Amino acid sequence: MCFSPEASFAGGAILSAIGVVSIRKVHAPSQIVFASIPLFFGFQQFTEGLIWLTLPLAGYVGLQKASAYTFLIMAQVIWPVMIPLSVLFMEESKKRKKFLYLLLIVGATLSAYYLYCLIFFNVNPQIMGYHIQYNNDFPESLAMISFIFYLTATITPLFVSSIKRTHMLGILMTLSCLVTAIFFTQYLTSVWCFFAALISGVIYWILSDSREKFNLEKLRLLKNPFKEIRL
Repeated sequence: MCFSPEASFAGGAILSAIGVVSIRKVHAPSQIVFASIPLFFGFQQFTEGLIWLTLPLAGYVGLQKASAYTFLIMAQVIWPVMIPLSVLFMEESKKRKKFLYLLLIVGATLSAYYLYCLIFFNVNPQIMGYHIQYNNDFPESLAMISFIFYLTATITPLFVSSIKRTHMLGILMTLSCLVTAIFFTQYLTSVWCFFAALISGVIYWILSDSREKFNLEKLRLLKNPFKEIRL
């Protein structure tokens, strides 16, 4: 996804396909946002593919800028809200929901900060070897704090959730972040999106398991329609 235009476009197509089949596994409206995450990543990878194609061409500066800002808005503005919101919608435990609301506030605050930065500061993507580096002049004093907030908003909800297997998704997110931070520090924004394929696969798995459980419970109720009746 972050290694060449071909990889970005191919990744976008694969993720979009996973997104479609994930949405087909939805059995409740509360799962739609969660199921659409692969589609989100797919579109994001298409935009980075356009960045790869337009960066070397002087005549496509407008398209290159639009693609870069679209990619960053999705990564830095939408993603910190989308994760806690999607988990919150699916959560049934009231206690866990309270914590997820707090994480959503953290994500929304961070999104507002990044939106401010994208409006008032410069961003210049650059091809460095086999990666895209998004150079910016955002406030350096807030870089570490914003990164901690980012991890809190995008990973913690997956461990808070009571939905089966979301913890596995959280583990993959954490490991992918560690690997990227250690080996691809300068390309963190771009390279971390490489793991969207893994994440999307787990999302499909989670929804498949959820739908199977839903169908089994529905079948039990059909066999015993008086199960939920209390005298």
